[in-house]
Amino acid sequence: MNSPTIDAGFSGRRVLVTGGLGFIGSNLARRLADLGADVTVMDSQLPQMGGNPFNLSGYENRVSVHPVDLRDRIAAAVMARGKEFVFNLAGQVSHIQSMEDPLADQDINVHGHLSFLETLRRENPSAKIVFAGTRQVYGPPRCLPVDENHPLNPVDVNAVDKLAAEHFHLLYHRAYGLRCTVLRLTNVYGPRMRVRDNLKTFIGLWVRQILDGEEITVYGDGSPVRDLLYVDDAVDAFLLAALHDSSDGQVYNVGGDEPIRLVDLAKRMIEINRGGRYVSIPFPAERKKIDIGSYLTDFSKFRLETGWHPITRMRDGLDRTLAYYRLHRDRYW
Repeated sequence: MNSPTIDAGFSGRRVLVTGGLGFIGSNLARRLADLGADVTVMDSQLPQMGGNPFNLSGYENRVSVHPVDLRDRIAAAVMARGKEFVFNLAGQVSHIQSMEDPLADQDINVHGHLSFLETLRRENPSAKIVFAGTRQVYGPPRCLPVDENHPLNPVDVNAVDKLAAEHFHLLYHRAYGLRCTVLRLTNVYGPRMRVRDNLKTFIGLWVRQILDGEEITVYGDGSPVRDLLYVDDAVDAFLLAALHDSSDGQVYNVGGDEPIRLVDLAKRMIEINRGGRYVSIPFPAERKKIDIGSYLTDFSKFRLETGWHPITRMRDGLDRTLAYYRLHRDRYW
C-alpha cells in the first residue's frame, strides 16, 4: 500500500525502531529510511533473539544502529529522546523458548517493556508508540474469524507476557497520556525472518527445509487453517497506525485474507519451488500443549480506521521469500 499518507508522513521525521535487527523491525527500518525518515535502531543483539546485522545490509549509512537493551534505562533514554515515532518490536517471540525458560521471557517481555515505557514517560511523553503484539493472546479460538472482542486465553508463557506488555502500553496511555497503539499480528512471513529453526516461525523452518532438499515437516494431519501476512503488508500496518491519531489507545488485529490449511501451504510452497516434498509427523508433546489449532483474523476494525488491507497475494509473497533465501542463504543458515 503506497498511499499518499504513508509516502508523505515520515520524510525528515525522527524515528526509533526497537528490535530493529530482527525480522519485522529491519524491514520496517529499511522502509522508513526509503521514506526519508531519520531512523535509529536499538537492538539487544542477544543470542537466540533473532537479530541479524545482515538484515540492514545496504542501509548501514542510512540507519543508525545501537546495541541497546530495553532494560538499560540510561542507554534507552538516550535512544528515546527527541523521537517523534517509536516502533516497539523488541522482545522474545518464541513460544517454545518461553516455556523452557519462563523467567527469561518474563524479564524481557514484561520487565523490559515496563522499563521502556517508564523511560518514554520521563524522556519523551509526546512520541507516538506502536507496539507489536500477537494473536497468540487469544488462545484456541472459540469462533472464526477472531475479532478484538474475542476472549483472551493465552496458552503459553510468551503469550501471557506479551499480553501483559500490551496492557502496560494501554495503561500508560490511559494514566499518563502516552500515545500507544497495539497491533496483534498473525503469522508474518517474508525476507529476513529466522529460518535456521522453528523457534520463531514454522514458515521459516519450512523455507530452509525445502531449499535444502529436505522434507517439509507438517505436524499432525495439517488440517488447521491459518492466514499468513507478508512482511511488507505488516510494515504498512505499523506505518498507518503511527500516522492515525485516532489509533491512540487502541488494539487492532492485523492479519492476512487468504486462509489456507497448513498441509495445503506445504503443497503450495513445493509447487512454487518447483520441487520438494512434505511428510506428516506426530505433534511433539511440548508443541501440542500450546498449539491453538485453526486461526483466522478479522482485521475489519483496523481496515475501517486506516484503510489498510493486505495487498500481497500469498503466491507472490512465498515466491519472493524463497527467492530471497536462495540468494542469501549463507547469511541465514
